[in-house]
Amino acid sequence: RELRTQYEALAARNLQAAEDWYRARCARLHERAARSQEAVRASRREAGECRRQLQARLVEMESLRGAHQSLERQLQELEERHNAEAAGLQDTIGQLEDDLRNTKNEMARHLREYQDLLNVKMALDIEIAAYRKLLEGEETLFNLGSVGLPSLNSLPSPTYSFQPRSFSSST
Repeated sequence: RELRTQYEALAARNLQAAEDWYRARCARLHERAARSQEAVRASRREAGECRRQLQARLVEMESLRGAHQSLERQLQELEERHNAEAAGLQDTIGQLEDDLRNTKNEMARHLREYQDLLNVKMALDIEIAAYRKLLEGEETLFNLGSVGLPSLNSLPSPTYSFQPRSFSSST
C-alpha cells in the first residue's frame, strides 16, 4: 500500500509536471504563433504598401516616359526649325554678300568714271588756262600794236568764242 501510494504520488507528480511542462510549452508555442502571425500580418501590410508604392512608381515612370518622349519630339522639332532658320539665314547672308560685292563693283565703276571725268575736267581746265594765256598775250600785243598804229584803233576790238571739244569716255 505504501509503495502504491508512493507510486501514485510519484505518478501524480510526474503527471502534474508533464502537464505543467505541456501547458508551458503550449503557452510558449501559442505566444510564438501569435508573434509569428503578427509578423506575417505586418509583412503582408508592408508587402501591400510596397505593391502600392511600386504601382505608383510604375504609373509615375510611365507618365515621365511619356513626358520624356514628348520633350524629345519637341526638341527634334526645335532642332529642325532651327536648322531651317539657319539655312534661310545662310541664304540671306549669301544674297547680302552678293549684293555687297555687286555694290562694291558698281561703286568702283562709278569711281573710275568719276576719275575719268575728273581727268577730262583737269585737261580742259589746263587747256582753258593755256587759251587764256594766249588770249591775254594777243590782247597785250594788240594793245601795244594799237599804240603804234592809229588806224587800227578804229577797228572794233576782237571777240573770241570758245567751242569746247567733245570727249568720249572709254567706259
